Amino acid sequence: MFEAIHEIMHLFRAQQYRSLRATEHELSHMENRALGYIARHPGATQRDLAERSGRDKAQVTRLVQGLREKGLVEVRADELDRRSTRLHLTPAGAVVYAEVRRHGEQLAAQALAGLDGTERAQLEALLGRVEERLRAQGALTRVNSEG
Repeated sequence: MFEAIHEIMHLFRAQQYRSLRATEHELSHMENRALGYIARHPGATQRDLAERSGRDKAQVTRLVQGLREKGLVEVRADELDRRSTRLHLTPAGAVVYAEVRRHGEQLAAQALAGLDGTERAQLEALLGRVEERLRAQGALTRVNSEG
């Protein structure tokens, strides 16, 4: 079952990636993920992004620099700690993020077109339960390992 879920995500991301390359900004998959994270967490730090993405500090630095060069992300000094910086979308970055998000929603609608409302609700509920179990298991594993 998890292989099926993985395959669905792979197909979805492959189609999404093709559309990203077709934009004037030619975003990579990781740039798209970083842009989305910054959009959902304005003021996040590069450290936050590294922890969320599983990438090392140098990779995240290059990733953010690329987004800055494309005019999609800006770095601002932290108001409380001038040594620290915070990531924000530029107005152009917000436009690109909205476009990518809209395309993702269209792609998701196409993928779910064969399901009626009841089936969609059932699928969402079942996947939510699986996610809860995995999160709970992860919490239990951390507690047991810290132990």
